[in-house]
Amino acid sequence: MEIERKFLVRSLPDNLDSYPHRVIEQGYLATSPTVRVRRYGNDFILTVKDHIATPGTIVNREEEFALTAESYDRLLSKCDGIILSKTRYRIPLHDSLVAELDIFSGAHLGLMIVEVEFPDVESALAFEPPCWFGDDVSHKPEYRNSYLASHKSK
Repeated sequence: MEIERKFLVRSLPDNLDSYPHRVIEQGYLATSPTVRVRRYGNDFILTVKDHIATPGTIVNREEEFALTAESYDRLLSKCDGIILSKTRYRIPLHDSLVAELDIFSGAHLGLMIVEVEFPDVESALAFEPPCWFGDDVSHKPEYRNSYLASHKSK
């Protein structure tokens, strides 16, 4: 299970480049359930996600499978819509939580979304975001990556 909350970004944290980060490319083969292929560096992953509706958080049942580069390329060519490209920064927070800040390029240049995963729903609901976080968009489908892959930014 993956329990997360998702926010827009009010301002970037100080010393952003000092945090671990990597470029991610991903495409979508299906959206219900979500079937995605993702590449970061020399890692290639197929992910299947089912969304579970819960008040205040996003809960996903998620399975991941390693792919070869050849399988990834073949599946990526079958993806519909926009291939997403973003840089993901991992920023430590309190209580062993980590903010994953995605700064998009390409079709969604300028979009910034930050997600935090939690050990349980109670922790997610009790979370007080840092001042650099913006609006909570956890339940706004237009900020899901699968939606972004089928719609260009305005």
